[in-house]
Amino acid sequence: MLGAIIGDIVGSVYEFSNIKTKDFELFKPSCRFTDDTVMTCAVADAIMNGGGNESDFICSMKKCGRMYPHVGYGSRFRVWLRSMDTEPYNSFGNGAAMRVSPCGWVMDCVFCARTGMWPSRDLARLSASITHNHPEGIKGALAVCDAIFMARFYSDECKRRMKEHIENEYGYDLSMSLEKIRKDYEFDETCQGSVPQAIIAFLESTDFEDAIRNAISIGGDSDTIVAITGSIAEAAYGIPKEMKEKALSYLDEPLKDVLRRWKKSMRSDESWMK
Repeated sequence: MLGAIIGDIVGSVYEFSNIKTKDFELFKPSCRFTDDTVMTCAVADAIMNGGGNESDFICSMKKCGRMYPHVGYGSRFRVWLRSMDTEPYNSFGNGAAMRVSPCGWVMDCVFCARTGMWPSRDLARLSASITHNHPEGIKGALAVCDAIFMARFYSDECKRRMKEHIENEYGYDLSMSLEKIRKDYEFDETCQGSVPQAIIAFLESTDFEDAIRNAISIGGDSDTIVAITGSIAEAAYGIPKEMKEKALSYLDEPLKDVLRRWKKSMRSDESWMK
């Protein structure tokens, strides 16, 4: 999930100041983590605490979110976060997709290899539906989760397989080029208006850093788009050591603790790993 966090940090300064180029400084002094990082960590925390039902995700999101009340939440999510209410509010915003990456890492590759069947996506669905229970919100989260799993599982023809699956399963059009997207793309906080673009940024990439630069270069809701792209790129390419170290320097101790516990939990069950 560190790929999503790196994307969020790098994209944080471009969300409302888009640049349509791949030539930029990756980690500016003014970069910061936003709600994308906090909620990604909340999903990881929920999974480590059981993740078996909605209450696990609700508890972790409200706990983590209230620790960081001023990191750029959407208006309806902010109200949900502060209230005692636990009901979803039918959102199809891209918040469901930007926080889902931990779910893609606990999908069982061994089960898929042994049976030829997809592992359960229940965690991804749960992580979205506690707030973003609109079909488009859930679809966005599931599509990103599937992309992460496929990047982990397939070494050959990963991108071709991913494009074909996402288009057939979720109906997203992934045929548009990045060059075409850059010309006309504007800010769009919906899943259907940002998840396909984020996946295309990965599909046209050559390595992790290139994927991040691709995603920044199209503009739009930059921190979230790059978080989504980065989460997929991490699974496909890994992350250069220097980028990991730089990203960690932007995080405080509670968030670093979630990452340390996540890394430990991943190592404890090799069936989750690529």
